[in-house]
Amino acid sequence: MSRFVSAAFCALFVMSFSLTDAHAATGKAIHDANCASCHGAGIMGAPKTGDKAGWAPRIAQGMTVLVDKSIKGYQGKKGMMPAKGGNTKLTNADVKLAVEYMVSVSK
Repeated sequence: MSRFVSAAFCALFVMSFSLTDAHAATGKAIHDANCASCHGAGIMGAPKTGDKAGWAPRIAQGMTVLVDKSIKGYQGKKGMMPAKGGNTKLTNADVKLAVEYMVSVSK
C-alpha cells in the first residue's frame, strides 16, 4: 500500500509542474495575441512586458489587484488599461493567466 501512496504522490508532484508549464504557455499565448500590442511598446502608459522597474510598483500591489484592474479596466495618472485589454471575449481566467505570465517575466 505504501508504494501505491508514494507513486500517487510522485505522480501528483510531476503533474503540478506540467500544469504550471501549461498555464505559463497559455498565458504567453493570450499575452502574445491580446496584450503585446500595448505591453510590447508601452502604448497608453502600459508597462512593457519584462520591464522590471516598470512592473515593480504594480507587482507590489499584489496579484489580486492587478488581475482585478485588468479585468475591469483602470484609469491612472500614467495611462489607462481598458477592461480585458479591449477584448471582451477573453474570460476572467484568460486575463488572469496573461497577467500571471507578464508578472512572471517582469520580476
